[in-house]
Amino acid sequence: MKVLTKAEEQVMQILWEIEQGFVKDVIAKYEDKKPNYNTVSTIIRILEQKEFIGHKAYGKTHEYFPLISKAQYSNTKTKTLLKDYFGGSLENLVSFFAKENQLSANEVQEMMELVNKKIKN
Repeated sequence: MKVLTKAEEQVMQILWEIEQGFVKDVIAKYEDKKPNYNTVSTIIRILEQKEFIGHKAYGKTHEYFPLISKAQYSNTKTKTLLKDYFGGSLENLVSFFAKENQLSANEVQEMMELVNKKIKN
């Protein structure tokens, strides 16, 4: 799966939320400063080229929808994060989050149990 830029991920997050929509619908969902219509349109075309979204045409107007689920993308991105930054070690990942978030030993144990349960499923 191809890597997305921050701007592309923003558009994907919106499309995952609204499930389908026109460029104007995507722009309307931005909380901060609204991007230019042409900017969002360009990002959408790039996402189509990367095969993350598809569209239905209504004359000259297009309605866009995700081809990749948020879960699929999250799974790939998480695996990459684990491999690239934590040497593929789940223990290193949990240790990092425990240290950075000042988690208690009990919270770390609960996290490990949850992760191990998910892995078994």
